[in-house]
Amino acid sequence: MFTSEAELEARLTAPSQALIDDMAKSSGDLMILGAGGKMGPTMAVLARRAMNEAGRASDKVIAVSRWSDSRQAQILEDQGVEIVAADLLGDMDFAGLPDADDVLFMVGAKFGSASQPSWAWAVNAVMPDRVARRYRDSRITTFSTGNVYPLVPVTSTGTTEESAVGPVGEYAMSCLGRERVFSHSALTRDTPVSIIRLNYAADLRYGVLYDIADPIMKGEPVDLTTGHVNVVWQGYANEVTLRSMAHASKDVFTLNLTGPEILSVEKIATRLAEGLGKEVTFTGEAGGPCLLSDASKCFDMFGYPDVSAGQLIDWQADWLARGLPTSGKPTKFAVRDGKF
Repeated sequence: MFTSEAELEARLTAPSQALIDDMAKSSGDLMILGAGGKMGPTMAVLARRAMNEAGRASDKVIAVSRWSDSRQAQILEDQGVEIVAADLLGDMDFAGLPDADDVLFMVGAKFGSASQPSWAWAVNAVMPDRVARRYRDSRITTFSTGNVYPLVPVTSTGTTEESAVGPVGEYAMSCLGRERVFSHSALTRDTPVSIIRLNYAADLRYGVLYDIADPIMKGEPVDLTTGHVNVVWQGYANEVTLRSMAHASKDVFTLNLTGPEILSVEKIATRLAEGLGKEVTFTGEAGGPCLLSDASKCFDMFGYPDVSAGQLIDWQADWLARGLPTSGKPTKFAVRDGKF
């Protein structure tokens, strides 16, 4: 259990020996584009710590964002991360960005994509082309989403990397556009590319588990219409992402990144309610298809998450019971029509 954000972030940014060993096999600077988001800060510090322990203290970790939260930028600087303030959504010349051997693309537009679809496509598909041209000679690892797949029956094991894509809505379609743009760079310029299809990371301050707990704390019913979900500890998601950089290829390395279980929202809510000392009620009926991914390839390559789903649920309940900070950024995992 955690008693502060500092303890949580220390755990999220503690590199495993496997990550350190992988970092020791590589060299050069790492640049994270969109490092100011939910996962970016802990990703940057984890990379910095792993590279230090791998004997790569002279290689830079460069975190690029607008940095509207100057406090967060200062925290990263104190950890040895180089900060670059840039509005990647503006008309800036990408040639002015630092060179880097590895580029991790974390920029994305999700909420508001239904009402402003052109904005979603500009961020999720047009910007990647600018990045791909600027860093054609770098290794590029890009975040994508499990939303590029269709909803599948709960009785299935989830979609694999070989499953047919079937994005629903502007957000999912534009994210598939991002994948296609980077893949085109791999095809035409031999740029090594790694694509990470993530759903859903949780770090206690935000995530699906928080979203399920929120109505319980408010005395409202938990909606079971989207009755099952994948969840993964953010520390594991960060580690796998950084380790995946070494697998970037001109043939394009694609990886589903999530937890190993198909979790029942009703069971999650019941366990959260017990931990919170609250009553839980439900609305809606489970049983329909859901967004579910099979991450067997990930586990074969990188091992299973070091935090189980049950432990993560208990941590979430304890975090909220203590009144510790949350981000106020919902995942909207229950959206079924692709309109975010």
